[in-house]
Amino acid sequence: MEIFACSASKDFACKVIETLNSINRPDEAPVHLGDLQVTQFSDGEFQPCFTESVRGATVFIIQSTFPPADNLMELLLTVDAAKRASADKVIAVIPYFGWARQDRKDRPRVAIGAKLAANLLTAAGVDRIMTCDLHADQIQGFFDIPVDHIYASKVFLPCIKSLKLPNLAIAAPDMGGAKRANSYAKSLAGDRQDCGVIICHKTRERANVVSEIKSIGDVEGRNIILVDDMIDTAGTLCKAADVLKEKGAASVRACGTHGILSGNAVRNIHESALEEVYITDTVPHPELAGDSKIKTVSMAPVFASIIDKVYNYEPISPDFVF
Repeated sequence: MEIFACSASKDFACKVIETLNSINRPDEAPVHLGDLQVTQFSDGEFQPCFTESVRGATVFIIQSTFPPADNLMELLLTVDAAKRASADKVIAVIPYFGWARQDRKDRPRVAIGAKLAANLLTAAGVDRIMTCDLHADQIQGFFDIPVDHIYASKVFLPCIKSLKLPNLAIAAPDMGGAKRANSYAKSLAGDRQDCGVIICHKTRERANVVSEIKSIGDVEGRNIILVDDMIDTAGTLCKAADVLKEKGAASVRACGTHGILSGNAVRNIHESALEEVYITDTVPHPELAGDSKIKTVSMAPVFASIIDKVYNYEPISPDFVF
């Protein structure tokens, strides 16, 4: 096993390495983060280079592909370098799969960016993909190679249970998140039979701008947790929280897997009715360490477990919580 990290996910990779070395496998040597150097040219072009042999190795390359597009390009070039260096297998570990919102033609004359990104990764020579909370589950079908689709519910459900909130309800900030909210509610129903589901219906003026949100379900007196796959500008999330609070919710919190937090997202969250927001570290935000409202939960142990089991040809289904 050889593990390398591209520029955007080095901290995440270090956490993965730490967890892998804590797994007791006496017959295996400790895992280290391989040395990957990226040469920068004056015009902005760059070239990744492995400074150690990967011949015959199973190579895991960790990189989230959030913008800028250089993050995706660096991953593609690193995969190509590994294949040309005679790696046996190349597995792309993509905690956050960028461009996933472009999963269909929702209007004429637009690209399907998620499919294009899948084609590029396959063409570069990736043998397997590991990723977390895709914007749409069917994106797995864009690949003709195995995809391990990991769910952040593995870390969020224990987090929600630890809050011990009475009269709990799970809410989806839009209609597309209804399935996710229902899955969370079912998983929590074993501990809390009163766990309800609330759906928010939104209309948009344009991309990233929400005009109106209406809620469907019993809100009065509930401690509500909004669940979503990503938080970009936080406009939908904050407006949904404000609407739910106005309708009589006792408290509103949120769990969003990928904290993109672009533009004024952090300020929006702090000025909203949200009491707490939980995100994962699939997109790095070191500046949020110690933030009073936005808290980070690590997905690295989950990815480390999947990496270890895939490498050792062990079943991974017990690691999946939907």
